[in-house]
Amino acid sequence: MRITIIGSGNVATHLAAAFKNAGHRIVQVYSRDMQNAALLAYHVKAEPVNDLTQIDPETDLFVISVKDDAIGIIAEQLAPFQKLMVHTSGATDLYALLAFSDQVGVFYPLQTFSKTREVDFRTVPLCIEAADEVIAKELTQLAQTISNNVYAINSAQRKTLHLAAVFANNFPNYLYTIAQQILAQHQLDFDLIRPLILETAQKVQTDLPAAMQTGPAIRGDEITMNNHLQLLKNSPDLQQLYSLLSQGIIKMDNGPRRDK
Repeated sequence: MRITIIGSGNVATHLAAAFKNAGHRIVQVYSRDMQNAALLAYHVKAEPVNDLTQIDPETDLFVISVKDDAIGIIAEQLAPFQKLMVHTSGATDLYALLAFSDQVGVFYPLQTFSKTREVDFRTVPLCIEAADEVIAKELTQLAQTISNNVYAINSAQRKTLHLAAVFANNFPNYLYTIAQQILAQHQLDFDLIRPLILETAQKVQTDLPAAMQTGPAIRGDEITMNNHLQLLKNSPDLQQLYSLLSQGIIKMDNGPRRDK
């Protein structure tokens, strides 16, 4: 398939590479920043462009991988080409594209991406939605060329999935940052807790997280929790966050309890 990538960020970079590795032709890479467009285009042997008037109409698919608030703007400018368009957003409804064309769909990869880290795309869940069954079949077949995990997910389900992903990925990463800062304040290295983070992530690959919950809150260890709050006495925001999370764990119907 001939594919044009609209965007040059993390998702666009990994999708473009996955398509290229699967044998698809990347026709062009568009970015408002020509340097970013050129860098990604170089790696996938495509033409870089920074003006939508330079878009080559000889393509089969536009993959719109830009900020959510720009999706409709881009779609409106691409609609006259009368080509299949998809966006890659977890939080944006399919109707953001349907407002401009009936040849549209969603191609949402559920993963965290960084340009500097390789990802085995065969393991990435790809969530597909389409304007009709014919497009759904075409997008599913395309998705199966780069991933072993392809799912039909509608807009409402995808928004819920995206919300869950924020809780599962973005918030824990923020908590890792807090942990790193606490350690640094006491001249302790973050490497000390990397194995703990890894083991926690590995456990939920085989069990539900509630059954794996450990720590002072699930044990009802008020003494330890109060000691922790005392250590945070100079950081009232963190004290509040610690208490909120601890109370959530205490209220959780977690199943079997385990000592940490």
